Amino acid sequence: MRQYFTRFGSLERYEKGGVEVINDDPKNYVFSNIFEVASKSKPYEKVAVGKNLEYVIEAIRAEGTSEWRAPGHDEFALVMDGEVEIRLMKLDNPSVVPPGTQGSIALKGTPAGRKMGVVRTRRGHMTLLPVGAAYQFHANRPGVVLLQTIAGNGTIERWGDICQK
Repeated sequence: MRQYFTRFGSLERYEKGGVEVINDDPKNYVFSNIFEVASKSKPYEKVAVGKNLEYVIEAIRAEGTSEWRAPGHDEFALVMDGEVEIRLMKLDNPSVVPPGTQGSIALKGTPAGRKMGVVRTRRGHMTLLPVGAAYQFHANRPGVVLLQTIAGNGTIERWGDICQK
């Protein structure tokens, strides 16, 4: 009997798989490896690796300290590799995020507000990034975060680079 083993990838060790296409053009399919995408990204670039209508999953290379961001709707951060500290601040003025904002916006400096706390996350931990709050990521060593959000101005689409050819 054939045995199968599950191996979870990381920035340091991953294998890119593929999609076996039967009777079609591979360019019609997206197959990306989040670790490969993050390994080629600058810290805190938000690169779309999955899309369904306006919703996206972004792969983010967590390294050092990010800028503060505020979402126009709830977002979810799932740590896939490394350890990431997520700092949360309840905004004194939530109107800094214009109504109808998709995704999140970058804030200049530290926003005015009440500290909500810090979430120390590792692989497999998910954190809600609520509307009306700002968040900042910090990682001492490179890691990978998947962000579930709506495509916005900060979303980078590199389908031509990450799609199976």
